[in-house]
Amino acid sequence: MSDRGDLDPFEINFLPEFKKGRGPRKPFKNQYGITIGDHMYDSLDSPLHEWSTDTDPEIMSGDEWVHPYKDIGFQSEENRDYFEKGIAPQGERFTHKDKDAAYEHDVEEHNKESDSPSLD
Repeated sequence: MSDRGDLDPFEINFLPEFKKGRGPRKPFKNQYGITIGDHMYDSLDSPLHEWSTDTDPEIMSGDEWVHPYKDIGFQSEENRDYFEKGIAPQGERFTHKDKDAAYEHDVEEHNKESDSPSLD
């Protein structure tokens, strides 16, 4: 959490280059009418209240579900070093060495495209 009194408890002190064009500081409603950035995380209209094994996780993916200043992910040591001090992360990006983590939808779309007849 932030040590500065002028910041929201979930905010960090972004360097100026990371503030430009970042988006709203105040909570906002996304296209689904869910308030993002209010720290309640319990909106009755949230897909989390209707979640089941049939729910496609893609429903809660994308920028409209993440607050540009108040995301809990900014609190990690690596992210604070990067966004507050400009220290780039060390090491490689996390990947599963023995697993294909590609989203099924992408595979299905690719298969549809390759099954399409050629227009030649």
